[in-house]
Amino acid sequence: MMGMPRRSLLLALLAVLTLTVAVLGVRVYTRPAPAPIATAPAPEAEPPIVESPAPQVRTETVTVRRGDTLMSVLGRLGIDRRASTDIADALRAGGADLRRMRASDELEITWTLEGEPIAVRWEPSPWLGFVAVASDAGWEIRRAETRPDVRIEAVAGEVRRSLFEAVEAMGESPQLVLDLVEIFSSDFDFTADTRSGDRFRLLVEKRYAGEQFVDYGQVLVAQYLSDGRILTGIGFEPAGARLAYYDLDGRSLKKTFLKSPLEFTRITSGFTYARPHPILGGVRPHLAVDYAAPVGTPVRAVADGSVTAAGWNGGNGIQVQLRHHAGYETVYNHLARLAPGVRAGGRVTQRQVIGFVGSTGLSTGPHLDYRVAKNGRFVNPLSEKFIPGRPLDGAERGRFLKEARALVRRLEDVSPF
Repeated sequence: MMGMPRRSLLLALLAVLTLTVAVLGVRVYTRPAPAPIATAPAPEAEPPIVESPAPQVRTETVTVRRGDTLMSVLGRLGIDRRASTDIADALRAGGADLRRMRASDELEITWTLEGEPIAVRWEPSPWLGFVAVASDAGWEIRRAETRPDVRIEAVAGEVRRSLFEAVEAMGESPQLVLDLVEIFSSDFDFTADTRSGDRFRLLVEKRYAGEQFVDYGQVLVAQYLSDGRILTGIGFEPAGARLAYYDLDGRSLKKTFLKSPLEFTRITSGFTYARPHPILGGVRPHLAVDYAAPVGTPVRAVADGSVTAAGWNGGNGIQVQLRHHAGYETVYNHLARLAPGVRAGGRVTQRQVIGFVGSTGLSTGPHLDYRVAKNGRFVNPLSEKFIPGRPLDGAERGRFLKEARALVRRLEDVSPF
């Protein structure tokens, strides 16, 4: 390798490089210092002046831009294509998935004073890092890996204006709001039913790298208090199944129907038999619930079903009609467009995106007109009692009840309502 630094320079480099995580597969043995031998004290002497050696390398950190690849970043720094290819090949061989490189990632490049690259470091996550180090045999890879520090913490708050605002005011991520809403998505419509003064509390896993919070793990238990009613969701993994959420009696919170086809928005018009029509005039029935939302907001199927119609339907604009079991049908009007693959005769699953909010047909602005019919008769989606979730039974229910009581007691102790 032309111009490759000597072994001594590489040793100096490895001493300078600082990794925030422990390197797997590399073990360093340090001989213990011998015990001191008691001797008469030597006369004091002036300490010698030791000059620090001049640094032999320099380090540069660059941020990956949108559309960058490892090759493009290295090329922009002046590293020739052959060396860039060798570095990329070595990293791939060492287990690095370069396709995971994203904008805002950082690359740390170490150079000799003569301008020759001798190390490239990339951390695709706080838990994993790779360093390519130049050697006489080519580029060698050091893989650095760490386990996240998982801490179970309580989060509690009170809604004043919105659930998002309440969670963010505590310094928590909006992702926690979405997790909480998802747990109760079949029992509580956070769009229609959230009130000022509602309270919530939960125990959640938080993952740290050192003292830096990285992300959330599982929500172990959550409770939401609204209008005197306490909703409880307890995470539990039945044997051979995935984690799911259950109420205090062991009934699944995942019911046949979601309470809302939109994840988070607001209701502008409810189900009524006498509403002044904003376009046609007069008083007409409005056998639907209108959800205001920006154009392009994803619309979800509230339950598994078959598509009976999908496309333009007069004043309803772009519409999707679904047929579900137990005599239920749902209708989604004024869509901007259909989701790919949604067509008459097809099947959809609960939470599948079937279209996007728009303002097509007789509409005064972007919103979703959502309707539910049972046995051919429209019913109020906000008050309809849909089929409850399946309960745990046998030994699984006994194991669940024991774990549930312990989790709820712990939550009440650290964060009373």
